[in-house]
Amino acid sequence: MKEVLSKSDTIQSEKLILPTHIAVIMDGNRRWAKNKNLPSMFGHKEGVQALKKITRYANDLGIKYLTVYAFSTENWNRKKDEVDFLMYLIQEAIQNEFEEMHQNNVKLNVIGFYEDLPKPLPQVLNNAIERTKNNTGLNLQVAINYGSRAEIIHAIKEITKQVVNKNLNIEDITSDLVTANLLTKHIPDPDLLIRTGGEQRISNYLLWQCAYTEFYSTDALWPSFDSKELDKAIEEFNKRQRRYGV
Repeated sequence: MKEVLSKSDTIQSEKLILPTHIAVIMDGNRRWAKNKNLPSMFGHKEGVQALKKITRYANDLGIKYLTVYAFSTENWNRKKDEVDFLMYLIQEAIQNEFEEMHQNNVKLNVIGFYEDLPKPLPQVLNNAIERTKNNTGLNLQVAINYGSRAEIIHAIKEITKQVVNKNLNIEDITSDLVTANLLTKHIPDPDLLIRTGGEQRISNYLLWQCAYTEFYSTDALWPSFDSKELDKAIEEFNKRQRRYGV
């Protein structure tokens, strides 16, 4: 974790420890739209703008990793019209916001089984990942078609293959080995998990990785989550005493 002097208005004079890795469950897009008597699509559009602002702010602060839950394996159970719109919105967001993100030195990655998404979205995502792979600023992981249980099952299958092929002994299976077979194997576990919208659930998100992550819930709906809300979460994080089971 990195110590900084925050430049924000709310915590301008406080020395804070920045989480190295912040994970976010972006909840509340549909409720935000409903509160304004708007179709849910408007909430999702505003949610993209909120992500754009938070990505820029986190990058400016010097946070190294930001992982956001964009579309879960369970979200396929939503109405087809909404799912189709979300697929379109993800593709549009990558295409329209990509250049600014790249110019700001943000490195994009995707976690999840995104190769199963409707075409041409997988290729659009792969192009963006390839273009930003050498950037050295914020590492932005977008979880798309992601579910933690599916991820863990995938890791178990990969490890089992090694055992069956006699490249691995059962006694060699450790926590580190499981971690090395997860979709997040190249990034550290989250220090802070933020859930917007007031809910208290983890919702099948980074279950293995969040074993010792500090959890922060806010009533702010995701489209209303801004830099000041992130400041509040970081302030609260600094009040926590991380024990790691001790």
